[in-house]
Amino acid sequence: MKPRSARPSSVWLRSVRPVSRTARPVRAVLLGVLPILLLPTGAWAGDAKAGRKAAVACQTCHGLDGVSKLPEAPNLSGQVEPYLVKALTEYRDGTRRNEIMNVVAKPLSDSEIADLAAYYAAIQVDVLPPG
Repeated sequence: MKPRSARPSSVWLRSVRPVSRTARPVRAVLLGVLPILLLPTGAWAGDAKAGRKAAVACQTCHGLDGVSKLPEAPNLSGQVEPYLVKALTEYRDGTRRNEIMNVVAKPLSDSEIADLAAYYAAIQVDVLPPG
């Protein structure tokens, strides 16, 4: 009789392969974005009109229309609402670091963040190929 191995001889365990290096970044993105997408829409639904009023404070860098005025500042118009909520919340909480944004986002309430995200997400962006 052969001695029994300490490892289980399950077919499933033999078929499991380590995740490739190219799949790791994809998995990380999916794990980071999936929880946001699973939130009920009401969790980030803001008031775009209130967001427009609040965006006056953002216009120096990002423009009232969400088109950046500075090369270091990203365009915000047309971004998806959950992403903007996540980014602003992380800036406010300090888990995402940017010297200016951490200061600007610190006093924002959850509803103000939702309103800003709703406003910038509602701006239509037209993409035109080069002529």
